[in-house]
Amino acid sequence: MKNLNICIDIDGTITDAYYWLDPCNKYFNTNVTKEQATDYSIHKVLGVKDKDYKEFYEKYKFKLHSEQKLRKDAKWVIKKLSILHNIYFVTARDKSLTLTTHAYLKKHKLPYNNVFVLGNCDKSSKAKELNCSIFIEDSYDNALQLSNAGFKVLLVDTNYNRKPLNENIVRIYDWIEIYRFINELTLQGIAI
Repeated sequence: MKNLNICIDIDGTITDAYYWLDPCNKYFNTNVTKEQATDYSIHKVLGVKDKDYKEFYEKYKFKLHSEQKLRKDAKWVIKKLSILHNIYFVTARDKSLTLTTHAYLKKHKLPYNNVFVLGNCDKSSKAKELNCSIFIEDSYDNALQLSNAGFKVLLVDTNYNRKPLNENIVRIYDWIEIYRFINELTLQGIAI
């Protein structure tokens, strides 16, 4: 029997949080840096209309999500965690990206028990269904929603999520820290 049910977001959590910057800067002829990416809404960061960003995203979403780079140590940590714990990827990506998501995880040889492409940002229902022990996330709003529903959240630090945290959210700076945090809880036998 595995110890924990770990739910993990994908974009900005296992992948580089600023994967969209270069393609967007090129497409919109902007010069936004990751230090300027202080809002989760990409169109606001770029200073373009939401409609224009959505048009760009629809055109390039499969390419964008196929070519993202993994965060440093994410693969190693997920492999180690999967030995003792259940791994569930839970993403708000549009359902049209389901095959692309599976292909991406397979290409990078990331182990998991299941993948859920929700098509919306309400992750609390799926976390409840999965009896989630801990959720790893990069979106501040999603972290708040999950924590307010009673879930422990590890919030992977980014420029766009540096806001006040509640008692159910722990800011984490890299995947080694995630591994140590979960491993320490497991070794101590603490129920999350």
